Amino acid sequence: MYSRPYVRLGELVTVIPRDPEDLTARARIRDAAMAHFGEYGFERATIRGIAETAQVSPGLVRHHFGAKQGLREACDAHLVKLIRQLADQTQAGRGLGNGNPIAAARAAVGPYESYLARALVEGEAAPLFDEMVELGAQWLTDADAARNRNDPPAADAKVRAAVTTAMALSITVLHKHISRAIGSDVFSTDGDELLARALIDLHSHPQLSLKEARTALDALDRQHRH
Repeated sequence: MYSRPYVRLGELVTVIPRDPEDLTARARIRDAAMAHFGEYGFERATIRGIAETAQVSPGLVRHHFGAKQGLREACDAHLVKLIRQLADQTQAGRGLGNGNPIAAARAAVGPYESYLARALVEGEAAPLFDEMVELGAQWLTDADAARNRNDPPAADAKVRAAVTTAMALSITVLHKHISRAIGSDVFSTDGDELLARALIDLHSHPQLSLKEARTALDALDRQHRH
């Protein structure tokens, strides 16, 4: 249903290798389900419609996944798998410093943007959110230890990871507003670069000085005591 995801960054091509399983009827059904869930929502999507798109019988859909809930779980598991692959690439040095990780993420998850946006609005996609939080918390924990700063974070790594995960995933839901604001389609090559540059700036140029941060934290402490 979808071609092999890749994105060309200058002379570098970042590729998420296609899983052999993605050539199977089971994978076609899963991708069809993601398309239908994204367009119609979970409640309105039907097994029959998904089967027609995947060019299989409704019985085969039920054989592989049971009811629609089983399909949704398979969709979420597939996205979790893609996110883990992206994380592994970054840890292996094929992400930061070797291209645009925003573009790599869009190449991998892009075909499923409508599913992800709808699922988030419906309060679903919990496995993906939780996986991103766990990966983010580990990254923050490692980064905190490596930097050995004299101003340790005031919030637990998992709390910070949950907030940054919510911010990252909100782009999927708010992409039309973001695209209008930045003057470029956020799901385009130009959008990838603008997002990457903005994120690098936000992480490397704190908006608060250490003194200002300390003042704000002290105010929170005083309020908490009262």
